[in-house]
Amino acid sequence: MTTAPQVRPTPAPLIAHLASFGERRALVTADGTVSYADLARRVEEVAATYAGGRRLVLLTPGNDVDSVVEYVAALAAEQVVLVSSPAAAPGLEQAYAPDVVAGPRGRDWRSEESRHALHPDLALLLSTSGSTGSPKLVRLARDGVLANAAAIAETLGIRDTDLAATTLPLHYCYGLSVLHSHLLRGAGLLLTELSVVDECFWDLVREHGVTTIPGVPHTFELLERAGFADRDVPSVRALTQAGGRMAPERVRAVAELGQRRGFDLFVMYGATEATARMSVLPPDLALAAPESIGRPLPGTTFELAPVEDLDGLEPGVGELVFHGPNVMMGYAGSPAELAAGRTVDALRTGDLARRRPDGLWEVVGRTSRIAKVCGLRIDLDRVERALALAGTVGAVADAGDRIVVGVVDGARPVDAEAVRRAAADAAGLAPTGVEVVVLPDLPRLANAKVDHRALAALAPVTGTPASAPGVRRAATADDVTALLARLLGRPEATPDDSFVALGGDSLSYVEVSLRLEELLGHLPAGWPTMPAAALAASADDRRPGRRRRGVAVETNVALRALAIVTIVGSHANLFTLLGGAHVLLAIVGFNLGRFQLGARSRTERTRAILRGLARVVVPSVLVIGAVAAVSRDITWKQAALLTAFTEWSWSEPRWSYWFIEALTLAVLVLAAILAVPAVDRATRRHPFATPVVLTLVLLPTRYDLVGMPGDHVHRAHGVLWLLTLGWAMSQARTTRQRLVVSGLVLALVPGFFSVGGLDRHVYVTLGLLALTWVPQVRLPALVAPVVGVVAASSLWIYLLHWRVYPWFEVDFPLLATLLSLAVGVAAAVVVRRSGAALAGVRRRGGNR
Repeated sequence: MTTAPQVRPTPAPLIAHLASFGERRALVTADGTVSYADLARRVEEVAATYAGGRRLVLLTPGNDVDSVVEYVAALAAEQVVLVSSPAAAPGLEQAYAPDVVAGPRGRDWRSEESRHALHPDLALLLSTSGSTGSPKLVRLARDGVLANAAAIAETLGIRDTDLAATTLPLHYCYGLSVLHSHLLRGAGLLLTELSVVDECFWDLVREHGVTTIPGVPHTFELLERAGFADRDVPSVRALTQAGGRMAPERVRAVAELGQRRGFDLFVMYGATEATARMSVLPPDLALAAPESIGRPLPGTTFELAPVEDLDGLEPGVGELVFHGPNVMMGYAGSPAELAAGRTVDALRTGDLARRRPDGLWEVVGRTSRIAKVCGLRIDLDRVERALALAGTVGAVADAGDRIVVGVVDGARPVDAEAVRRAAADAAGLAPTGVEVVVLPDLPRLANAKVDHRALAALAPVTGTPASAPGVRRAATADDVTALLARLLGRPEATPDDSFVALGGDSLSYVEVSLRLEELLGHLPAGWPTMPAAALAASADDRRPGRRRRGVAVETNVALRALAIVTIVGSHANLFTLLGGAHVLLAIVGFNLGRFQLGARSRTERTRAILRGLARVVVPSVLVIGAVAAVSRDITWKQAALLTAFTEWSWSEPRWSYWFIEALTLAVLVLAAILAVPAVDRATRRHPFATPVVLTLVLLPTRYDLVGMPGDHVHRAHGVLWLLTLGWAMSQARTTRQRLVVSGLVLALVPGFFSVGGLDRHVYVTLGLLALTWVPQVRLPALVAPVVGVVAASSLWIYLLHWRVYPWFEVDFPLLATLLSLAVGVAAAVVVRRSGAALAGVRRRGGNR
C-alpha cells in the first residue's frame, strides 16, 4: 500500500458549494449530526490526498459518513469513481485494475499515478442494472450527473429543510441520486443501515424529523408490514418510488393514504443508463393514472421509435427513446474504453410505450430484440454480431429467464461451452444465463428470416448448464438469480430479490435450499429473506481453511425427512415411533411464518397462504379421489376431506388421511384469523408476540375443553395450536424469545397424547425444541442429498405409502418402508418435472 501525496489544492467548486450552506445539517446519524461546513472541511481534507492527477477509484460505500466523504471528495478532486456493491467489487477490481480501492475498511492505493487513460468528461461509473457479476459499466459524465440531480430536485421540490432517509444502498444508482439531489439543494440525509421494518428506524425518523422516504417496490411492501399507515410520523411529506414497476393498485393505495395523512407519492421511471431517473408521475395524478410513468424530467424528452419485426402492436405504441443531458456517454466493457468519448446520444430503453391522450407516458411491454435477464438489458443483435465475429454461425433469442443461442452444426464440431462463454461475455451475463442449442439449421420464417420465437421454444425447460469439467467458478449474483428464477418460475427475478420475495414456500423451499447449497457451498442463516446478490456475497466472504466435515442441512428439512420416515416406518411395522405428523404440523406453522407472512399486504398474505395450501390440497384430493374410485374402504368423504365432519369415532382406514384434513382446515382457520385487519396489524407490529398470544388463546382446544366430539389430537381444532406455536418459533430472534417458546413446548406437549407412550411425547418435544434452537445440522455428504429428497417428497410419500406398505408389512417391514419411500419420491419427481415442462410451454405460448 502506498501513501498519496499530501498537496492541498485550492477548494474545488463542489467544496465551495457545500460550504455555502454553512451550519445547516448535511448528514445525520444515530451518533450525531455533520453540518455542511463540517462536511466541506472533511471533503476538502480528503480531496487533497487525491492531488497529483486523475485516477480510477473503486468505492464500495456504506450508508455512513466516511463513505459519503470519500465519494464526494473523489468527485471534488475530479477522480473517476467506480461505485460498486461489495458483491461485485472483486470482479470489477480484477477487470479494471483501479488505481485506488476505498471502502468502509479504509483506502488502498494501488499506484501513485493513474494507470488509465480517462476521458476528461467522465466522472462516474456504475454497474448496469442487475449486472453485479459483470464487468460492463455505464459511463456517466460530470455534467450529466449534475443535470439529473438538478432536474430531480426541481421536480420533487426538494427544500433545504428536507431530511431524506437513506433507505437504499449508495452503490445503487437510485440511492446515489438521492444523495446527489439533496446535497445539491443543501438538504440533509439520515444515514442508516436500518430497514423500515426496524423500530429503531422509526425512532430516528421521529427524533430527527425525516421528511422524505425513498423506496423501491419492495420497500413499500416492507412499509406496509411495518404498519406505516398507522404510524405517527407527521414530519414525512414525501415518499418517492423508483427501481422497478410498482403495481397500480399499490400506487393507488399509497396515494390514497398520502391524501389522508398529508404526504405526496412520487412515482418515477429510470435506468442506470440515464444516470438515475427519466420521468416522474406528479402526486396529484397518482390516483387517476397509477399505471403511468408520468412526464419526462425538465430538459428531457421522450419519443417513440418504430419497432420492426414485431407484429400486433397497437397504434401509437413504439420503443421508448429518451433524450436528455443525463443520458450516459456509453458503456465500458474494458479499461481501454474509459478513454472513449460519447458514443450514445439517446437511450433506447427497450420498453414498448405509448403517450396517453392526457400527455402522460405509459410502458406497455418490451421490444423483441432487447431481452431483460436478471434485470440486465441485453441487445440480442449485439450478441449475435459478437458471435459472428468469433466465427460462430447462429442466432440469439429471448427465453425470458435466459437467452438462447442457436448454433448451426457445420463441418466443424460445435464447442457448446465455448459458445456459451462467448455469448455470456458479450451479453454481460453469467454462463448460467445462456442456453446453447446445436441445430442442423436455424428455424426460419416464410421470408427466410430467422424465427427467433421458434428458437426460444427449443430451449430445454429444466437443467442448469454444466461447468467445465474439474472447474468450480465462484458463484455470482446472476448465478443465484438465475437459479431462483428457474426453480420458482419467476423469470423477472433480479439480484435484489430473495426467495421469500419471489413467492417461495415450504414446498419449493427444500429443493431451492439444496440447489443453493450445491451452488454456493453453504447457506447462511436467514437466507430465504436475503437478496440473491447478498447470497452470492456470502459465499465470497467465507474464509478459506475453515471447511467443516459434512453438509449443513436446515433443521426443519432434516425434521421433515425424519418425520415422514418415522410415519412410514411405524405404519409398516418396522418400528413404532408416533408423533411425526404432529412435528410436521409445527413445521407447517414454522414455514408459514417465514414465507407466507412476509412483507406483503393483507390481501397478498391471504392469497399466498391459500396458494400454498392449494399445492397440498389439489394433489391430495386427486390421489384420494383415485383411491376412492377403486376402494370400498375409502369414499368420497375422504376425497372431499370431510371425514372429520362425518366420522365421529376413529376407524381405519377411513381416518388414514386425517393429517391432510387437519392441516387444511387449520390453515384455513388461521388464514381467516389473519385476514382480520386488527390481527394483521398486530402481526406487523408484534411479529413474535402475536403467534404466542394466539397459542395461549387456543389453550381450550389443546386441552379439549370446547366440547367438540372425536379425538382432538387428530382434528384441526385440537392441533391448531401447533401451527401457531411453529409460527412463533419462526419469529423467535432472541434467547429470551426462544426461552418463551421452549416454555410453551414443555408446558403443552407432555400429556397431549392419550396413546403412544412416553416416547411419543419425548419425540415431539425434542423435535420442537430442535426447531427452536438448532438452525442447522451437519450430515455426511452422502446422507444430506437423500434427506433433502425425502423431505421434498414428504407429501407424496404420505399420500401414496398407504397403497404400498400393506403388501409387505407382515413379512418384509423393511422392504415395505423402503418401497413406500421410493414410490413417493418417484411420484414427486415426476410431478415436479411435469409442472416445470407445463410452465415452460405456457411461458413460450405467452411469448408468441
